[in-house]
Amino acid sequence: MVARGPDPTTERGDPSGARVLTEVVTRLRRALRTSIRSDDRWESLPMARVEVLLALREHQSVRVGELATLLQLAANTMSGLVQALVETGLVTRRSDPTDRRVALVGLTGAGRTQLADWERAHQQRIGDALGRLPAAEQATIREALPALDRLVEHLANPDTEVDG
Repeated sequence: MVARGPDPTTERGDPSGARVLTEVVTRLRRALRTSIRSDDRWESLPMARVEVLLALREHQSVRVGELATLLQLAANTMSGLVQALVETGLVTRRSDPTDRRVALVGLTGAGRTQLADWERAHQQRIGDALGRLPAAEQATIREALPALDRLVEHLANPDTEVDG
């Protein structure tokens, strides 16, 4: 029998469901990461590097320090991540034309391809797992997506109101 997480309908002392949601999201991320790596050995891109690639796709060319701030990482940690991505050809680092002391980082074509491959693999894996759920549970998950998206906005922007 497969071990399941806590049942939010019987959970005591968690009226908002925050504890259960945290546990489920953590387990979901772990299960997705390990299943992708076991199914697709090529998928060896660490999550920290994926986060950098995602941020670069969203923000285009950005200074290393800004990237560290965006991802809330120490500058030396970000420098190490960027260097590793430069060495693998997934990002470029060049001098900022307005300030030669500052480096700008951007995605390469290979970086865009790697990121697209990573996203496709994850979407496929989640789609396959969703397809094994009963139709009613699939519908429940689809119906919850807008609320989960608003939750992400509240987490990403805690000082702003998010309509809903």
